[in-house]
Amino acid sequence: MKKGLLIALALLITTSCIPYKFAPKFKNEDYKVMKAKKFQRKLAKETSFIFKDPKDAYEFYNYINTKYSLDHNNVGLNSPIQINGKTYFFTYHEVERSDQTANIGLVVTDLVLDEKLGVKAFENNYSSRKGHWYIVITVYDQNLKNCLLDRHPNKAEVLQYLKDMQQEYLKTHNYEELLFTKKS
Repeated sequence: MKKGLLIALALLITTSCIPYKFAPKFKNEDYKVMKAKKFQRKLAKETSFIFKDPKDAYEFYNYINTKYSLDHNNVGLNSPIQINGKTYFFTYHEVERSDQTANIGLVVTDLVLDEKLGVKAFENNYSSRKGHWYIVITVYDQNLKNCLLDRHPNKAEVLQYLKDMQQEYLKTHNYEELLFTKKS
């Protein structure tokens, strides 16, 4: 009985992965409005619209460049957009957050191998990570006021515009199609 328990415990230890860093998951939502600095330390303390980007790198750049005909000039850096006849400026960042795990079994195996044979077979595999990409968008009005703040009078229409933009981006595969759709 004791040998069986020891074998089971040894198998559990050698095959276990302990997660120690998690990418955020937006429960029951496709997006989140929050301070960008809370999402990632390198970003500014501005309230932003954040959503997970399942597409390849620079896809959002290509989407914005094509949708607003920016000709690769200041794409995503105070890009002008029109919402209900008013001009706003939006800035975006592509941000990576990752899930990371510690592979305890490989550490223990290497300790045993190093002690017995003087070899470390799994030295570069003690931890693993899986990256997730997010788009962080901040929108300002002509007075340079953040439009995603609760006290901004146009927050609802700007937020709806961003939700629609997100859905259009996720559904569109050929961004040239955007040139033939009605601009808002």
